Amino acid sequence: APIFHVNGDDPEACIRVAQLAFDFRQTFKKDVVIDMICYRRHGHNEGDDPSYTQPILYRKIKQQPSVMTQYRGKLVRDGVVTAADLDAIQKRIQQTLSDAYDAAQQKAERFEVSDLSGVGEESIAAPFCTHTAATRELLERVVKGITTFPGDFAVHPKLKAFVDKRKQLFEGIPVDWAFGEALAFGSLALEGTPVRLSGQDSGRGTFSQRHLEFCDYENGRLYIPMRHMEPGQARFEVVDSSLSEYAVMGFEFGYSIGDPLTLVMWEAQFGDFVNGAQIMIDQFISSSESKWGQPSGLVLLLPHGYEGQGPEHSSARIERFLQLCAEGNLQVCNASSPAQYFHLLRRQMYGGHDKRGMRKPLIIFTPKSLLRHPRAVSRWQDLTTGGFREVIGDENPVLRPDHVSKVLMCSGKVYYDLLQAREDRGLDNVALVRLEQMYPFPLEEMRDVLARYPVSAELVWVQEEPKNMGPWRFVREWLEPVLAEQRRTLRYAGRPESASPSAGSLKRHNEEQADLVEQALTGAAPQRVRRRAVPRRRK
Repeated sequence: APIFHVNGDDPEACIRVAQLAFDFRQTFKKDVVIDMICYRRHGHNEGDDPSYTQPILYRKIKQQPSVMTQYRGKLVRDGVVTAADLDAIQKRIQQTLSDAYDAAQQKAERFEVSDLSGVGEESIAAPFCTHTAATRELLERVVKGITTFPGDFAVHPKLKAFVDKRKQLFEGIPVDWAFGEALAFGSLALEGTPVRLSGQDSGRGTFSQRHLEFCDYENGRLYIPMRHMEPGQARFEVVDSSLSEYAVMGFEFGYSIGDPLTLVMWEAQFGDFVNGAQIMIDQFISSSESKWGQPSGLVLLLPHGYEGQGPEHSSARIERFLQLCAEGNLQVCNASSPAQYFHLLRRQMYGGHDKRGMRKPLIIFTPKSLLRHPRAVSRWQDLTTGGFREVIGDENPVLRPDHVSKVLMCSGKVYYDLLQAREDRGLDNVALVRLEQMYPFPLEEMRDVLARYPVSAELVWVQEEPKNMGPWRFVREWLEPVLAEQRRTLRYAGRPESASPSAGSLKRHNEEQADLVEQALTGAAPQRVRRRAVPRRRK
């Protein structure tokens, strides 16, 4: 591309170069660069004194006449105008600006921030959004749409069984996480709600679980069935983005504001990678409504869970999001089943006081190993009834609440570890309670669930994350009123405090996981392993 270098102190030269660059761009349809050589007369702002750090440079700048002063002198020297003419022009411009400012103040209009117009009072929804359940007929249409391909399309041999299995939904096959997600996306699109998902390897899914995009096995042609379910459906987009979390999340935040009636989601390859977008989260997503009255319904999908993959592939930093929670600014959830995830996604677009979406950023800590866990499944009937439950009490039909002596509260994947351990030990006095929504904290729902069990039952919070991370401190603070009412205490079971989110060794991870389960069930003291670096002599 051509580069035009121009002196910023010469206004006429700058105009000539700008016109030349524009003509070049319009004529040849190619890029062009203007390199304007200039300087900053003031510091960071008019009140900042840059001479503290650059005294010599700013002495020269102070002695340099401004652009306006230089150009005035040139016009007078060339006889174009007189100094009196220029004074009159300057005075006239200043007066015009002053008059415009005064007029604006006299006619100032006050606007009330409103992201979407409301609907009639008769349509105001109850806090529990029943619209999230889909009809069987709607799910049938989705299944047909996402398992139908053009006649000449060659599905990858390894994915044929994946597609055929989905056709058997109403024959009783379980709904896994990816299938529940696809049914949520498809049902929204068929009902007229556009859906957009972007992220790192989101079309296939980081863990090869999603497969929204299919490539023809013979010629590589890309086909996305969810875009072609039915004529007249809403728009569906899935975008494999670059590895710049900061840039892409910022774009999707803007998209969610520009099109609030679209379900807009950004997904991290691993939840840990959200660190790269921390500025967007702190300055925009968590606080835009408080600072500017600008709501957003952006959804963040952050794979989270401890499976021994190391410190950089385990934690989406739940504690950081909970620290940002105030004034109802966020929704922070850790769904434990495909049905819960299904209802949660649909609630984002059908919940809220006017049934037109929650319009609050939704943070979902999504699973990794649970994607294929045999017990982390749902029935299709779970998608056609009920809704998202913020707290789930123990669902064991043979558990007698009055015989419970220990209540284990947890969130996410660790529930299945506790469930398996309880069954392996044949315990009939331990209840498992799942906290599916951490914020807004469902205090009343939690109070109601705990009321099912004797006051004498021990309460334990169990988590995989170290004690200084995860939801522990947040949950303990919110539960204090309930604990005080019932004169109870809350015990912690989990990893001890740590500077690193997790161990780097799979063996060590398994030991820690077994230890925290033992703590939860028996009250055993946690194992504390001293780690120290051992220097090796160089050979």
